[in-house]
Amino acid sequence: MAENCLPSLLESARDQDPPFDEIIVCDDASTDNSASVARSFGARVTVNESNLGCSASKNRALELALSDWVHFHDADDLLLPGFTAEAHQWMSLEDAPDVVIMGFEYRDFTSNRLLAIGLVDDHELASDPIRYSIVNKLPNFGLYQSSTLRRVGGFDCDPETLYNEDVAFHTKLALSGLRFRASNQVTSINWLHANSMSQSNQVKCLLAHYAVMRNLARAVGLRYSGEIADRLWSVATGLAAHKEWQAVDQVISLARQLKSTSPRSVSRPFHILCNLLGPKLAYRLREYGIRTLKPQLRSMH
Repeated sequence: MAENCLPSLLESARDQDPPFDEIIVCDDASTDNSASVARSFGARVTVNESNLGCSASKNRALELALSDWVHFHDADDLLLPGFTAEAHQWMSLEDAPDVVIMGFEYRDFTSNRLLAIGLVDDHELASDPIRYSIVNKLPNFGLYQSSTLRRVGGFDCDPETLYNEDVAFHTKLALSGLRFRASNQVTSINWLHANSMSQSNQVKCLLAHYAVMRNLARAVGLRYSGEIADRLWSVATGLAAHKEWQAVDQVISLARQLKSTSPRSVSRPFHILCNLLGPKLAYRLREYGIRTLKPQLRSMH
């Protein structure tokens, strides 16, 4: 797939003004012609001897980077004109932050339909990056000071968090005390693919998010217990839709350890049911009701 997508991405990178200082492509032991395509566009290419995964490959590119700042981009996304111009505005600040999250468009790849505009609240992010990165999934469309990123170890390569790497990455940076800001300019396109890794591995994504929140809870204790618990209840809801009951019970147990007895953003009847029967049984009864009364809601699972 990367072989087909790379030309569009690399063309969008090549056409930037001012130009990138360097473009590095990490070929993660692919079986197509991705490396050759990247070299034809003048990119520096490093090839992994075996498949290491997204996070390890990005760390490999970080090791090779000579620039003071780095930006990571997946092969199937796109840069809009003006990306580097906006980046230079931030990089030239006298007291530049360690991380700048850039705005993006979220579009359907087949129809090109605009699904959403991804902009981050600069004030909230700068005020409390840890809380913001828990409550909101920060996109992997950012600028990062290379030396700072190397100092904190780059991307998290824990295999349990593989399918939630962006959240694992940014919460790790926030916990390390890095200073975050956010641009209000849309500079990239993130494509929705029907067969993308996240769309094709929904349970793995949910389990990875649980792992990230579990690790966060260990790191911060009860400081962000409410925010972490809210994410856990959301994960439990998703896992229940797939009837992953053992995992649901683990997630609920952790939420309750964080002093959250039941989900907050639910209907009043379900909230009452959780308090009467306990959330583990309540989730099972609700899922049974959905599959009995509204089976069309679960036709995709």
